[in-house]
Amino acid sequence: MRKVLATGVAVMALMGGAAWAAPTSNGEPAKGGPAGIDGQLFSDHIKVLASDAFEGRGPDTPGEAKSIAYIAEAFKKAGLAPAGDNGSWMQAVPLRRFETPGEIKVGFTENGRARPLTELQDIVVHTQVPTDHVTVKNAPLVFIGYGVDAPERHWDDFKGVDIKGKIAVVLINDPDIEMDPKNPLFGRFDGKSMTYYGRWTYKYAEAAKRGALGLLIVHETGPAAYGWNTVKNSNGNAQFDIVRPDPAAIHPKVEGWIQRDVAVQLFKSAGLDFEAEKKRAQTEGFRPVELKGAAFSADYAVKTSVITSHNVIGKLVGAKHPDEAVLYGAHWDHLGVGQPDAKGDKIYNGAEDNASGVAGLLELARLFGKAPKTERSVYFIGFTAEEKGLLGSEYYGTHPVVPLAKTVALLNLDGVQVNGPTHDLSSHGVGNSTLDDLMGVYAKKQGREFKPDPMLEEGHFYRADHFSLAKVGVPALTLEAGIDMDKGGVAAGQKLHQDYVKYHYHQPADEWSPNWDMAGAVKDLTLYYDLGRDLANSRDWPTWKPGSEFKAIRDKTAAARK
Repeated sequence: MRKVLATGVAVMALMGGAAWAAPTSNGEPAKGGPAGIDGQLFSDHIKVLASDAFEGRGPDTPGEAKSIAYIAEAFKKAGLAPAGDNGSWMQAVPLRRFETPGEIKVGFTENGRARPLTELQDIVVHTQVPTDHVTVKNAPLVFIGYGVDAPERHWDDFKGVDIKGKIAVVLINDPDIEMDPKNPLFGRFDGKSMTYYGRWTYKYAEAAKRGALGLLIVHETGPAAYGWNTVKNSNGNAQFDIVRPDPAAIHPKVEGWIQRDVAVQLFKSAGLDFEAEKKRAQTEGFRPVELKGAAFSADYAVKTSVITSHNVIGKLVGAKHPDEAVLYGAHWDHLGVGQPDAKGDKIYNGAEDNASGVAGLLELARLFGKAPKTERSVYFIGFTAEEKGLLGSEYYGTHPVVPLAKTVALLNLDGVQVNGPTHDLSSHGVGNSTLDDLMGVYAKKQGREFKPDPMLEEGHFYRADHFSLAKVGVPALTLEAGIDMDKGGVAAGQKLHQDYVKYHYHQPADEWSPNWDMAGAVKDLTLYYDLGRDLANSRDWPTWKPGSEFKAIRDKTAAARK
């Protein structure tokens, strides 16, 4: 177990011996108090958290120690009380760490001829089942379409075919994503809005449930919504998982991704046309197909250990209903130190993702701390290991500090607007709770418009920490920056998003910039402050809408809220 660095003296050491102090505006104490978000303070927090000194904020690294100490001290400065384990700021999150310390030998056999693959270039493989070595020799391969079994949508890619001991090959996303909208089947999976069936976590778990030895996802930039660099960088260092009683229940022994060109050649060697098989996978009559003459082999060492990472939690106790709470959250972690980019930079600073979210969290805590007490309690949580699969928030969801039945909502931050003000804003994914309706009301008060997520095909709803709380019934959302820029309109906003995904997302180039315009962040965080404060002073309970998969879970605890 890692020692948690205490705040105070330890923070002085981390910061080079000087006592920690909240960032200031032009060298002077921040002004504005509870009246407003300070854009300079917000920017300064990002600058510190995304600096090289924090080494990309990887869990179980010196970057974690610095990050959680910084957040805890900022909470303390804001007047919050610690709400972690045993009266501390920290909630210990036990995680299992997986590393591949040596050479990874991996490849296909195609019609009797060995085809070695280069790790990180052609393929990425890892395991999240405790072991000291993975050895696979000539395992058969079978194409399972999208790897989806959704009875309520009348869809089954598996058709009862036995895949025990085999390597499944599947497509990313779900059947609707590249289907012709004129196809009568289009809409089974919510059209161009990615469902959870499109997520890689679902596909791995479904394969494990059926006894597959492994699962390889074919990467394509369009359906995945990110390039190969993102896959490579996210898998090029240590992997983590919650410490589970039976990891093999949701993880096959081999989990990985392959480049599209690698898949095309693999299918060709089996006498199949990749594009034709993709089309066939978009039909109800699809059946798994064995990739004849092809086999998969891998050999690599695995180092596993159990480590302790940390969520950072502070609270302001409510004046009338202290047992009820509004949560604000943001993940503090990023990818740490990894594969160098073309410039040799190997620190993944994670400025927008998600030092900006943490900076927003700290600004909100500062305002709440200076304002009169709310009737309900307000909690502020820095989640760990979001980049490793929403693990810190998943752990919180099963080990809540506030009972889930008395948790009003989670308002999450994952990437805050740093490119100037917008006429619009949205939330991650389709609005399935009344929180989205409330966001619309508060946007209108600002003279702005709350719009549906303009990038539903990217599956953001399942890629942020609010999803972990939604799964246990708590109404939750993540603020999504708008794209209709005050300067340049929608065209400018779309280009900014596309450039970020291509050149910065999960790459060392996601760094703080002095040229950012924080006026948009001030607007968005002000809205979040007003929304959360009014919820904390009300007797209202946001709800999931009829048809939401989370409504039944929440409804079971309704009596506790009467």
